[in-house]
Amino acid sequence: MAAIGDSTLTQIENSALTSRQKMLIGAAVVGNMLEFFDLFLIGFVLNIIAGPWGLTFGESSLVLMTAGVGAIAGAFLFGHLADKIGRRKTFIATVLTFSVATGLMAAIPEGNWIALGILRFVVGLGVGGLIAVDLPLVQEFVPSKRRGVLSGLVVLLVPAGLLLGSVAATTLGPVLGWRGLVLLGLVPAVLTLFVRTFVPESPRWLIQQGRLDDARDSVAWALKMRREDVDLGDTSAPPVAHRWLTIFRYRRSITLTWLGSFGMQTAFYGFTLWAPTLIALQLGVSPARAAFLNIFIAVAGIGARYLWSVIGDRLGRRHTATALAIAGAACLLVTGLTHEQEIAGIAVFYPMLILSFVFIDGIFAVMIPYHGEVFPTALRSSGFGSAYGFGGVGKILGPAALAVISGAGNLVQPQATLAALPGAFTLLAGGSLLVVVANVLFGINTHGRTLEELDAQAESQRTDAPAHHAAGGLR
Repeated sequence: MAAIGDSTLTQIENSALTSRQKMLIGAAVVGNMLEFFDLFLIGFVLNIIAGPWGLTFGESSLVLMTAGVGAIAGAFLFGHLADKIGRRKTFIATVLTFSVATGLMAAIPEGNWIALGILRFVVGLGVGGLIAVDLPLVQEFVPSKRRGVLSGLVVLLVPAGLLLGSVAATTLGPVLGWRGLVLLGLVPAVLTLFVRTFVPESPRWLIQQGRLDDARDSVAWALKMRREDVDLGDTSAPPVAHRWLTIFRYRRSITLTWLGSFGMQTAFYGFTLWAPTLIALQLGVSPARAAFLNIFIAVAGIGARYLWSVIGDRLGRRHTATALAIAGAACLLVTGLTHEQEIAGIAVFYPMLILSFVFIDGIFAVMIPYHGEVFPTALRSSGFGSAYGFGGVGKILGPAALAVISGAGNLVQPQATLAALPGAFTLLAGGSLLVVVANVLFGINTHGRTLEELDAQAESQRTDAPAHHAAGGLR
């Protein structure tokens, strides 16, 4: 698999962001937030229908878990398609997938939880595929010097999706009912599709396919310049044939991203699922008060995502993510071991939760762009999607393991005990430390390099790379 030349798309590398590039980034930020709002909404819908439908705990759990399983499959599936048929077409397919499933959900008969679960699986397919396509598309349209922070913005407001779901369920649920709430999830799809109809295909993907005229049109659109003024640079490399299994020839990238993604998602989702319950338990407050206090944790996470993505651009994402994971693991361990401690009569548990989340949530904004950089352009969505999908197993195993540690076995509304807190937080810290292991042992430096330079670097670590490629090694 040949890499295109280092000078390719220097006009994108050297130009200031145009309004069209900003529109693309803004659409990605808002789109991901709103689509995850749709994903999170099922939790609030279940609160409405569980009683009238007579759902058991097991049935409710299955409905909740289907979207997570679907997201794993969607990241693999649509990541592959994005490399095979293009980012733009696949993105539209992801939106249509969860849009159609969401619309059908509103029409299912009362009490048919099996149909609800199946459709939630399809919704998860679309949402899981969305980020596997959207992140590479943004990365391939922006300059390298700002690639980390700009692609980090793609996941900046994902936590706000949960907040919006809570607000919508509280204010509109009594008026719209559960079917109305479900249909509310179609709004993101309409807005996203409207904006994305104006966005062309990734110029770097088009060059890989040998479609140079289309690539010129794409660059001209992004930079608001005349097509005849576009200089694609060195495009002498032959078109690349895409085969999904080729990602496993990049063993270092695979090990780095799969292990890191699993650890990151185990720590993050275990924390976010259990935080409200732990706050209520440790501080002795009502569930409503615990939910209110959890808002400040979410807000701190959003701020952290932006802060660390900026720092990652300056210091390098590999080193920044490693430092965040070490700090996050340390804070989680301290939180679990000192959960009963007070300073000047003030419990340290809640402030330590916020501090822990600043690091754990910040890892997302750095690792997500980083994982999109370590695979070559022709396999970027496939590689990143496979890592995000594999890491999604942590969404299920992390909370499940915490339920076992607590002795409650309840994944929907986990009921922890104070005695279980040290063990629970040790498990979360272990997930964070997996990120450290992945980055230290298998990390690939991407700081300050163009995607074309990273393509060449990736070629040097292929297991079937020619000797003259392998000699270059990994820096």
